[in-house]
Amino acid sequence: MDPKGNIFLIGPMGVGKSTIGRVLAKIMGLRFFDSDQEIELSSGADIPWIFDVEGESGFRERESKMISQLCQRQDIVLATGGGAILAKQNRDTLCSNGTVVYLTASIEKLVDRTKKDKNRPLLQTDNPKQKVIELFEDRNPLYQDAADMVIDTGGKKPLVVASEIQRFVQAKDSAS
Repeated sequence: MDPKGNIFLIGPMGVGKSTIGRVLAKIMGLRFFDSDQEIELSSGADIPWIFDVEGESGFRERESKMISQLCQRQDIVLATGGGAILAKQNRDTLCSNGTVVYLTASIEKLVDRTKKDKNRPLLQTDNPKQKVIELFEDRNPLYQDAADMVIDTGGKKPLVVASEIQRFVQAKDSAS
């Protein structure tokens, strides 16, 4: 594995980063972290509350600090929030501290997986599907640019995706 043995999952909300991350950590014997959960634990407030009180910029500041802290660790799988890649600092930190895997899926899948979730402040709008499309179009080039590997999760079980990532990481390590 690369110097710190870390695997970072990036991608849009609803793609399965947390679910796949837990499975991946288990099969590879690594520790799992979810940056949004860690922000909630450290602040004592949930993400929607942080967005309400501090705005998106306040949340993004907390997110950058948390990603920086988590990237100091070794042998972890980290599921990042969908917008974590917006800050160049976060992209640089992730890219220099582990393998970055971009999980993607069709717009329809993303809309379907997020439509009932009230913990996604950016989707609390009259047209959540349009918002998912906008976010995907804005962020896709950043995800692509940061990624060592891209996997479409659509129609695949979490264990199948996790196994693909494991094979990629092991092949990358044996090549270096």
